[in-house]
Amino acid sequence: MIWVLGCRGMLGSQLCELFQKNKLSYTGTGSEVDVTDFSELENFADKLESSSGSKIDFIVNCSAYTAVDKAEDEKESAQKINSAGPFNLARIAEKKGAAIIHISTDYVFDGNAIQPILETEKKSPASVYGKTKASGEDNIISSTQRYYILRTAWLYGFYGKNFVYTMTKAMNSRESVKVVCDQKGTPTNCSTLAQVIFEICSKKTVPYGIYNVTDAGQTTWFDFCREIYSLGTKYGRISNNCAINSCTTDEYPVKAKRPAYSVLDTSKIQSALNIKLPDWKLSLEDFIKDERFSVK
Repeated sequence: MIWVLGCRGMLGSQLCELFQKNKLSYTGTGSEVDVTDFSELENFADKLESSSGSKIDFIVNCSAYTAVDKAEDEKESAQKINSAGPFNLARIAEKKGAAIIHISTDYVFDGNAIQPILETEKKSPASVYGKTKASGEDNIISSTQRYYILRTAWLYGFYGKNFVYTMTKAMNSRESVKVVCDQKGTPTNCSTLAQVIFEICSKKTVPYGIYNVTDAGQTTWFDFCREIYSLGTKYGRISNNCAINSCTTDEYPVKAKRPAYSVLDTSKIQSALNIKLPDWKLSLEDFIKDERFSVK
């Protein structure tokens, strides 16, 4: 059995859909179970096993504090959810003989790399959000050997706020938008990450460890936005004539420092699962033309 935490979030929603479609036994929880409360988690895990009559095999942590700029002012909240939460879940996993699958981020690096970043690269977070996520990774590694830490980047999905929806809405209502052109990374469809998690849970033979999981290729936020406009127009999601202008990071000030380069090397997960991750442009097209696409 699989326990999915954060089941109503962007990734968790799609993951549970995938599990259901493939008849994989899971239980999903959201805010009704507090990841920062060890006793509450322990009690829930005990009840889950006794009521279902089956053992928890995987604890999938899709819960996270993801407000990157807000985290600069809300350090304690970010730390509790992104660091203490994973620590609690890893200890529950260790006690239950389960494996933990935890979602991490490109923000554990400072963005000064010049080539795709390997899993073995030393962490060097430059923001509060990045530091709390790095701490969460460390807490898991110190608590259990049965872990899968999946680092992803530039994630978007059907059920939640994300860059694709934000820009689609903006480009439908404005004459122009301005997007940074000097930050490079890989846009990643939640479907790709959910599929990888599904494969890990189904196979049960993937070696434990840290894995980078993103779509393939790389781009800038500016070119990502241009592709959203192109595909959005093609599939009738955008019906407005909108100019897309570029700017530098310095011209678009935000509280938290963003990585200038956060392309992750995904060869390890592709080899472990014997798969080829899709190109980010193809993933984006699949997303935009899907019937679940819905800008609020």
